Amino acid sequence: MIRFIATALLFSLSLADAAQARCTLAVSDFGVMASGEKAHAYRFDNGNLAVTVLSLGGIIHDIDAPDRNGHRVNVVRNLENLATYEQRDNFSSLIGRFANRLGGGGITLDGRFYPLPGNPRGVTMHGGIKSFGSRLWSVTPLRDACGVELSLVSPDGDNGFPGAMGITVRYILVKNRLTLAYSARTTKPTVINLTHHAYFNLAGGGDVYGQTLRLNASRHLPVDRSRLPTGELAPVNGTAYDWRKSRPIGDGGRGLDDTFVLDGQPAAVLTDPKSDRTLTVSTTEPGLVVYTAGSFDGSLIDADHRPLPAGAGIALETQHFPDSPHHVDFPTTVLRPGETWHSETTYDFGVR
Repeated sequence: MIRFIATALLFSLSLADAAQARCTLAVSDFGVMASGEKAHAYRFDNGNLAVTVLSLGGIIHDIDAPDRNGHRVNVVRNLENLATYEQRDNFSSLIGRFANRLGGGGITLDGRFYPLPGNPRGVTMHGGIKSFGSRLWSVTPLRDACGVELSLVSPDGDNGFPGAMGITVRYILVKNRLTLAYSARTTKPTVINLTHHAYFNLAGGGDVYGQTLRLNASRHLPVDRSRLPTGELAPVNGTAYDWRKSRPIGDGGRGLDDTFVLDGQPAAVLTDPKSDRTLTVSTTEPGLVVYTAGSFDGSLIDADHRPLPAGAGIALETQHFPDSPHHVDFPTTVLRPGETWHSETTYDFGVR
């Protein structure tokens, strides 16, 4: 766990809810990156939830949430130190400029092709190498809420994407709810698809296979051999992709990595039968990517010196559909100058 060496700042917040009238924010050094730049940890606590966010990548390092007895433990998976985060792009971080996969070796906008770096099959993953999850973001404590605002300027041509883009993400606590509110603007026509890749585990350790999942999705996106969407929105009825009724995550074969088309809200409900903790996810986005960390093999170590096994956490990535620029029937991800892109996702922690 982080040792906070900085003095906690106590803010009086002008919020309607009296329970939110006071919030503690502690800031500490989190280490020095290979570049020589310092990373910091920001821990904000409203008495119900406590969240630790890193300036590196907007990483959510901790969310301390109560069980049925009020006992708080960390319910996201983390890594042991800053060096490990630097070696593992996108672990529990903000993802951009384009979450998940983009095929075709690039994108075409207004008749112009923009090549993007990718694998030998022409697939760009999570915005490219050393993208948003590996950047140092500017962090400002919020004065009107319990939380912080992260901001980043992505230059024109960043990993091949056109337009200089300014992005802000506000992390806000209200009672037992954490909200991530995203905003972005661009200087040239471009595409955008942001998400957060936190790995949740409501038990605080072990694997998630015994925890239950329910999704508000009657369709999913089949993929080709490059794991790019085929363009079909396939019904889940009668298939292994049907999570409309709560069932153990292990029923999915211990290897979920799929995109679901949301029918409404909430998008997902996760439950731990041992602690009775619940997580309800709601979003303005049309899709949800569910990934159960099947590639983990124990080689990664968390901040409590525990290895992360297969299924150590579940990522519930709210976003537009992968490879949207190549599918005219998918909701658009194009952002133009003069427009402001907004997205919001809430994580409600409770007990059943």
